[in-house]
Amino acid sequence: MSKDLVPFWEKSYQEYDTIAFSNKPNTTITEFEHLINNRSKILEVGCGEGQNAIYLAGKGYLVDAFDLSEHGIAKLKHRCKLSNTQVNAFVADLTTYQFEQNYDMIICFGTLHFVAKNEWKRFINNAKKYTNIGGIHIIQIFTDTVPASEDIAPFAIGLAKDEEMKELYTDWEILQFKSYVFEDEHPNVPKHLHASNKIVARRIN
Repeated sequence: MSKDLVPFWEKSYQEYDTIAFSNKPNTTITEFEHLINNRSKILEVGCGEGQNAIYLAGKGYLVDAFDLSEHGIAKLKHRCKLSNTQVNAFVADLTTYQFEQNYDMIICFGTLHFVAKNEWKRFINNAKKYTNIGGIHIIQIFTDTVPASEDIAPFAIGLAKDEEMKELYTDWEILQFKSYVFEDEHPNVPKHLHASNKIVARRIN
């Protein structure tokens, strides 16, 4: 991959009057957050500009959030100030991230396919070890059911096979699994399709 290639979201992260993805949290979070208590510790991996992390922090959860993008983290911190919320946000690379504590919920949306498959599998296995019994994972990853769209193709080096994520959670309780194709668009990016898998799983022992 050329070092000159820059994903579209980096530009959006630098524009504080623009939202790259959404102002609202992912609907799967609001659907399953009742399974944890309001002092639960949550980690968001690949948090971007922070819509999920800020929502959860605003509900009283203790939230750590990291992203590879320095601009994304800076924008998240700016948005925290505007909303008077507290998120422990920091720059980190999921391929080298070292867990230092356990979590009650770990969430990751639209991020894992941007690293090599062996790297995201290693990360998931580590994340499982640092999840409390009864803890929840909500993980969404793009698959190769449809080709990667032009806007992400140079970066999507770890697309999953359909249902491949399920194989990593055979020892957990799978609360929900969805395989779907959806239409998407972003600022200055035409409408396009993504194939996705989303899993919600709970550690049972």
